Amino acid sequence: MHSPEAGPAGPATPARDRHLALGAMVACQVGLHGCMQGVRLAAPLNVLKLGHSAWSVGLVMTMFALFPALLALPAGRLADRRGYHLPVRIAAFCSLAGTLLAAAQQNRFTLCAAAALCGAGAGFGMIAIQRSASRLARSDTDRLRVFSWIALAPALAGLVGPLLAGVLVDRAGFSAAFLALALLPSATLLVAQAVPREAPRPAPAPGTRQASAWGLLRLAPVRRMVFISWVVSASWDVHGFALPLLGVERGLDASALALVLAAYAAASMTVRLLMPLAAARLSRRTLLCGALTLTCAVFAAYPLFHSAWAMAACAAILGIALGLVQPAIMATLHDVTPPERQGEALALRSMTLHASMAVMPLLFGAIGASIGAAVLFWLMSFALGLGSIQARTIGPGQRI
Repeated sequence: MHSPEAGPAGPATPARDRHLALGAMVACQVGLHGCMQGVRLAAPLNVLKLGHSAWSVGLVMTMFALFPALLALPAGRLADRRGYHLPVRIAAFCSLAGTLLAAAQQNRFTLCAAAALCGAGAGFGMIAIQRSASRLARSDTDRLRVFSWIALAPALAGLVGPLLAGVLVDRAGFSAAFLALALLPSATLLVAQAVPREAPRPAPAPGTRQASAWGLLRLAPVRRMVFISWVVSASWDVHGFALPLLGVERGLDASALALVLAAYAAASMTVRLLMPLAAARLSRRTLLCGALTLTCAVFAAYPLFHSAWAMAACAAILGIALGLVQPAIMATLHDVTPPERQGEALALRSMTLHASMAVMPLLFGAIGASIGAAVLFWLMSFALGLGSIQARTIGPGQRI
């Protein structure tokens, strides 16, 4: 294992300050991600209320994934060079600008711009937050615990943002909802001050050629972890996309499908809450391989069941496995990447995931329409099996 580079709260920092910094990072990500999730709910509803077509809704939703993918590499390089505060300030101002623009004037153009800005803010900030969080860890076990806490942020944001937006859209209108969502990145700007500052990395000498971020993919462990991260992300998308199709094929009604999705959400949230407490007792490599293998098995078994209760049990197991695997992925990716280039590695991961989010639904739709939802589950099971095999080749602290 290589020890983390001194960061916003290095090994010599008292535990209390380290915990304060970690709590601030979780809160900052909740602010940015919650704002984006709230706009993801409000903007499409606003587009439909304005009388635009479903195509316009699709265009707005694409903006949330497109701009984080385009800005990921600059965000990663900036985080590596300047640390935590500047990237997070840029992220918060992007999200703030997006919500204020949508509140000021609501038309198709401004809502697309708001989606792009809020998506970019969430993606830009996430890279800096995850990179800096890894520098709070003093050991492999501690890094897994840190990322277990960080993994709570998207779950909390997915509750706070849409709930705030949905209630205010119904009671006070879209402008009020967007203005309320602007409070979340504003809070991020304030809370970020609790994170100790990191000394910026010296600028490269004039004429020095900067190494390409894509060169990181020549490192086999980094390449494998980016693939594993993509497979896990794709499995979330497949489950959300293909489950309704499979349910209709099985004759399940909307209430039964809601039960299945609720089982997934409840299990995922529960395991994320318990994970930080159990991290010290878990082997990161065993956790990574085991969770991928379990997810592979669940996807293979899903289409074999016709009962809503059996499918809900599968969904709960899937929620547990995917809730466990995310902190292990993040901790391992940081461990196999040179410390001075961890922001770039996170950027490659972010770019891959957001590009997948923009493209994969079209592919899922083509496969589901032509050969059925069950095949989507089995293809995903095969990909997860490959991911499990890749995970077994990554040894502790391997960085080649």
